Amino acid sequence: MTPKHSFLGFLISFFLMGVAETHPAQESLKPQRVHFQSRNFHNTLHWQPGRARASNSSVYFVQYKLYGQGQWKNKEDCWGIQEFFCDLTNETSDVQEAYYGRVKTALAGIHSGWTTTQRFTPWWETKIDPPVMNVTQVNGSLFVILHAPNIQYRNQKGNNVSMENYYELVYRVFIINNSLKKEQKVYEGAHRNVEIEALTPHTGYCVVAEIYRPMLDRRSQRSEERCVEIP
Repeated sequence: MTPKHSFLGFLISFFLMGVAETHPAQESLKPQRVHFQSRNFHNTLHWQPGRARASNSSVYFVQYKLYGQGQWKNKEDCWGIQEFFCDLTNETSDVQEAYYGRVKTALAGIHSGWTTTQRFTPWWETKIDPPVMNVTQVNGSLFVILHAPNIQYRNQKGNNVSMENYYELVYRVFIINNSLKKEQKVYEGAHRNVEIEALTPHTGYCVVAEIYRPMLDRRSQRSEERCVEIP
């Protein structure tokens, strides 16, 4: 083999070794479990580091796009960050639309590939807070006043709309007899003021409530219990 051919073979081998070493590094840096978390229409992208050990020198880059669009957009506030989350509430403000987010990692001059979320639709996936509840005891009855969480979303016209009007919320109220350790649903409907009657004297009761969204068949977490003693 001539020296020229020998040197050419060395260059090819060196290049192939470099590619082989870089590709596993890119894969090991690729972010994992990239997903949206949504609460009260506050939409945040979350992820975990790749299989490679997390480093303080690792930085992350975030992009997003509307479903059906071909071009991704950079999230400038989350470009080269070290956190494992990025707030995309403003970029996903039309709650009836569907979105994607994606993240990549850079470390020591090596960039991973992108990891993309599943399709995300805020109105379907957002979790809502439970109602705030006040309970008072009058003449052996309990009066429950419910307050929906003050949540608004932006409609297609750019106006802020109350979540309560959009979802047609249903309230569910449950009462727990502390002596019998028994729970009973005493109300389900759209009214915020509920009276609970026919309670046993000299008995302690706890009341708890939740919000139900019929169109999605989903419910909120339960409120804090409010406990009273019937004289």
